[in-house]
Amino acid sequence: MIQSLPDQLRSSVRFLGRILGDVIKAQDGEALFNRIEEIRQASVAFHRDADPQSAELLERRLAGLSLPDTVRFAHSFACFLQITNIAEDQIQRRRGQAGDARDDTLAGVLRTLKDEGVGPEQVVAFLRDALIAPVLTAHPTEVRRKSVLDRTHAIGADLDAFEHARSDDEREQAEAELLRQVSIFWRTRLLRNAKPGVGDEIETAVSYFERSFLIELPRLYAHWARRLHAAEPLPSFLRVGSWVGGDRDGNPFVTAEVLRHALARQSRAALQYYLGRLRALGAELSLSGDLAQITPELQALAERSGDNSAHRVDEPYRRALAGVFARLEASYPALTLDARAPSSSLPAEPYSGPEAFRRDLQIVQDSLVAKQGPRFVEGPLPELLRAVDCFGFHLATIDLRQNSAVHARVIGELLAGAGVCAAYEDLDEQARCDLLLGELGHGRLLFSPFAPYSEETQREYAVLQVAGEARRLYGPEAIKAYIVSNTTSVSDLLEVYLLLKEVGLFHPGPQPRADVLAEPLFETIADLRAAPQTMRDYLSLPLVAALLSEQRLQEVMIGYSDSNKDGSYLTSTWELHQASKALATVTQDAGLRLQLFHGRGGAVGRGGGSSFDALLAQPEGTIGGRIRVTEQGEVVANKYADPQLTRQSLETLTAGVLLASLRRPSNAPPAAVNGEVMDALAAAAFASYRKLTRETPGFVEYFYSATPINEIMELNIGSRPAQRQGRRSIDGLRAIPWVFSWSQSRTMLPGWYGFGSAVEAAGASIDQLRELYETWPFFNTTLANMEMVLAKGDMNIARRYAGLVEDRPLADNIFGLIRAEWDRTCKAVLAITGQSVLLEKNPDLAEIIRSRLPYIDPLNHLQIELIRRRRMGDADAAVREGVHLTINGVAAGLRNSG
Repeated sequence: MIQSLPDQLRSSVRFLGRILGDVIKAQDGEALFNRIEEIRQASVAFHRDADPQSAELLERRLAGLSLPDTVRFAHSFACFLQITNIAEDQIQRRRGQAGDARDDTLAGVLRTLKDEGVGPEQVVAFLRDALIAPVLTAHPTEVRRKSVLDRTHAIGADLDAFEHARSDDEREQAEAELLRQVSIFWRTRLLRNAKPGVGDEIETAVSYFERSFLIELPRLYAHWARRLHAAEPLPSFLRVGSWVGGDRDGNPFVTAEVLRHALARQSRAALQYYLGRLRALGAELSLSGDLAQITPELQALAERSGDNSAHRVDEPYRRALAGVFARLEASYPALTLDARAPSSSLPAEPYSGPEAFRRDLQIVQDSLVAKQGPRFVEGPLPELLRAVDCFGFHLATIDLRQNSAVHARVIGELLAGAGVCAAYEDLDEQARCDLLLGELGHGRLLFSPFAPYSEETQREYAVLQVAGEARRLYGPEAIKAYIVSNTTSVSDLLEVYLLLKEVGLFHPGPQPRADVLAEPLFETIADLRAAPQTMRDYLSLPLVAALLSEQRLQEVMIGYSDSNKDGSYLTSTWELHQASKALATVTQDAGLRLQLFHGRGGAVGRGGGSSFDALLAQPEGTIGGRIRVTEQGEVVANKYADPQLTRQSLETLTAGVLLASLRRPSNAPPAAVNGEVMDALAAAAFASYRKLTRETPGFVEYFYSATPINEIMELNIGSRPAQRQGRRSIDGLRAIPWVFSWSQSRTMLPGWYGFGSAVEAAGASIDQLRELYETWPFFNTTLANMEMVLAKGDMNIARRYAGLVEDRPLADNIFGLIRAEWDRTCKAVLAITGQSVLLEKNPDLAEIIRSRLPYIDPLNHLQIELIRRRRMGDADAAVREGVHLTINGVAAGLRNSG
């Protein structure tokens, strides 16, 4: 009998927990272990029995901890929650390998499509013009150090080895290794000593490629080709992008040198992987020309290699690969900025680009298949060819991003310095567009190396210069898009082209061309509502039509985080849905296809939740096989730190895109009916949310006091400042710490607030909403995500955080508003879903969350007391460490908190 997911998790956690307990007893003694165990048992008893006496016992034991013991306790529970994550990931890997999970394979989706008349050959044809691209970003909610991620990866590998042991001896060895790794983990510092720089973030991002993407992505293509019975290799529709090193919006530390370093470090990872694979292939392909036939092209490649060793005179494949290796090594210094001594003694010219490298590899592959047969269609060389196709010499396409306000200032300074316009920023929108279009119509440049520009202008110009160098050095895939944050007008996009023109990335003339395309990011509720008209005006320009004439495609990025912070989860979700539909119509009317770039984060308040379900909930006709999605914060490690989980995550994403793009239209109620109901709900939720967050006196003070936002801003978890401006305000705070701090306090406010009031005020009956829930994937997914958030929240703990507010009447008033809305929202969710308790219909998820709460809750209680001490002036470093350890542990327990 197959164990349920909760039973498997319980068994694995109990096993790893025993290992951790043995380590604690061995290294710190029975006394510390017993104190930790007493608190653990008391918390488990309280959650199991809801007994007030258990709660009192738990509080007494927590209160009785000394400061050093408090820190050790926080460390131990944070470690335990990391152990729980390892066990959960291991189970997901195991279930994926067994093929009994929906997210692990395309098989289920392909069966569904086949039942609807879409066969494998149609899927293959569809994929020829598809693009599916997760994009890694450096947004700071990943509280784990890379050293901790490395240790958890090692423990996970040892746990797999233990599970697959074939004898008692192998099992004993695996358990001994587990004890060793957990011992190292127990003594590994969970917190960073210093704030990471962008260089650290680049290193972390590249590590996911080295550990997972470079290896697993090529293998996935071979797997999919078998599933689809493809006669020809599939197109490389799945790519991985990055913002790390190119995203300057609000981050002054991303400079030209940082971008150059990011590109070089990425290239080093790709080339080192290719060189390693070439070495292995050279060792493997020992075929003798006396015994095996070869193509003339391979013979010529072998002759050109310069490898005249008597040992390999009859081994053409080895000679050919030796020459390829030497040429790639010769390319290495310029691409990686690493002047390492080559290991090959063969004279070789550097490759002009990845295409030339790939052509040589293809010669070897074609000879093997033509002369040795179809067994060589799959294997190490086809995987290397696929890797070069996907990763080139650049590894990951880096997007540039900057705020439109910066562009306006820089353009204004350049125009003034060139004597074109003294006060560009004073012009109205039409005058700005006329001026920009005029400047884009000729070849005169504005920048002068002798003019005394501001530091901001010099910094922006230098970044663009590096972007131009990058495309020439690494190829056109290195940088393709320039994301414009806070796009509110057509001029915001035209400004980018004028800046690109200054460095040769925009080419004016009768047939204007842009090597890098400007792409809008619509973030706030108002911007999303205005987006269709903004894009209609933009796409109507003859210049823009010419720039897009070749690819016939316009990408638009939509932001989940800021729209949520601006107007509530429900309103944000609906406005994103509506904007997506409207943008698809606008681009279609312009004779173009829409490619949406979804700026999702890990938390539900930032677009988190099931990627598969989110794709199926998108408006019909808005995906069409092309989508990019940001991967942010702690979910990057959760999805991609392990090769098997990477494989499952990429399969899930691909399966969701295929099904959302090719399935039959749904049988949901008419769109007009859905829209009327959602319009009313969204308007009511917006009013409720804005009334609390923008109109309630003292709300800003409450937020900064009743959450650990100040302590989070002290954490060494990201290079980007948490606030856009110095003063304390909701609008000036970035969405990431906004969501993260509410998660830490277990209020989870961005993921649900306003829904209960909306249901009461919108006028729709519960029966009508229940029908929408049962028939409309959008509404079903929206409520499923909200329900998960509510299950992770706890108003009793949130009330204790409210106790940190010095103004007690203010705290009581605002917490009362939050608690009342919580009750309304829970009541509405249960009524619509037809449940008596949250997650009643999803018992696996309910049990997984419940199993973590006895370990999260004590950390919350300790966090509150430590914050209170710190804010009262206790400067002891142990207090600060304890606060940060509790933040680490709570984030690990919640998993998708930021």
